[in-house]
Amino acid sequence: MEERNLQLISHLEELRSRAMKTILAFIGFLIAALGFVKPIYKWLIKDLDMKLAVLGPSEILWVYLMIAAVLSLAATIPVAAYQIWRFVAPGLSPSERKVTLRFIPALFFLFVFGIAFGYFFLFPIVLNFLISLSAGQFETLFTAEKYFRFMLHMTVPFGLLFEMPLVIVFLTVLGILDPAKLKKSRKVSYFLLIVVSVLITPPDFLSDVLVILPLLLLYEISITCSTIAYKKRRASHYDQSSAA
Repeated sequence: MEERNLQLISHLEELRSRAMKTILAFIGFLIAALGFVKPIYKWLIKDLDMKLAVLGPSEILWVYLMIAAVLSLAATIPVAAYQIWRFVAPGLSPSERKVTLRFIPALFFLFVFGIAFGYFFLFPIVLNFLISLSAGQFETLFTAEKYFRFMLHMTVPFGLLFEMPLVIVFLTVLGILDPAKLKKSRKVSYFLLIVVSVLITPPDFLSDVLVILPLLLLYEISITCSTIAYKKRRASHYDQSSAA
């Protein structure tokens, strides 16, 4: 019993250490990203037909911090994934370690791809639709803070949600999930994804539909990827047992 408690304390200390390394990496990347924020800000508003308003001296600082935080989050994802991998690696077989280690670069690229999908596809469609509702009736004026907050709501969640297939494959390799469980919980998962999509989008039907459909497609892709990973895992275990 005492030995188990010592092991638990040791695991918790290691987890705390790795969490601190991830937080410090995020802060370091955030400071570095502040040096690139101004040109990125100019690039993000280059196609905007109007000037953004600022209601206070500190508002532009918050905008810069939001942009820098997204850059820092993207850079921190591989660090966080590596720390998680180091934490679970002792419980994995050598082949599982090699396979899961390859996930780390893919997590970064999927996050960037999700951000790009939200920014280049969803964001302009939803923004133009909402602007068209007020055409000829109201004078449209955006504050910098609200404009970028809206942009982040339409992009950052997709960066995180596009990680779903890879995370599910990772859990499948670890034996925590399998395709049967994913298929069995499909209705509940669909409901949760619909709730998430409604929460992260503006309150209009078009935005909800444009977000819900990709999320449901991502879940189905996750099931397919989990099925492939599950078959490979079973084949690997069968080969190991036959060799023994």
